[in-house]
Amino acid sequence: MTLDLRRIFATDNSVLDIDGSLDMSDVDIYYGFPLKKPVKYHGTVSNSSSMVNLNLQIDFEVCAPCDRCGVLASECHSVTIDKSLAASLQRQESDTIIVVPDMRLEVDELVYSEVILNLPTKHLCKEDCKGLCQKCGKNLNEGKCGCDSSEPDPRFEKLRELLNN
Repeated sequence: MTLDLRRIFATDNSVLDIDGSLDMSDVDIYYGFPLKKPVKYHGTVSNSSSMVNLNLQIDFEVCAPCDRCGVLASECHSVTIDKSLAASLQRQESDTIIVVPDMRLEVDELVYSEVILNLPTKHLCKEDCKGLCQKCGKNLNEGKCGCDSSEPDPRFEKLRELLNN
């Protein structure tokens, strides 16, 4: 969606409502396609005392295997964008200002970038996910597996030898 903002930049106290969705189901992230449902966004572009502001809320759902146990899980996320819009900048780049030199804002590009930047780095089915047994591979969220957990981790064997000396 491309917004023509000439009227907003030219008229004080003007408001333009934004409402839409973006299909990102074909975006391959984390070796899969976790954005199965359309990304929804809504907000406004407003001019108040010659300051043009963008307020946008983006809602998306990540559906991917849990990083600990591998069970498919969905998690909803929201991102809020509150930035100023300007036709040009006199100085360097700014994180709080979006430059729209031709008075057109590519909302889909902005939404796409914000979703990619705000994807979770760790995706869990639940906060207290116990993961899989390191020996037999059973999902420990479903119950204990019966493996002997008293056997020490072989990666710490050299440290154990130092303590015994």
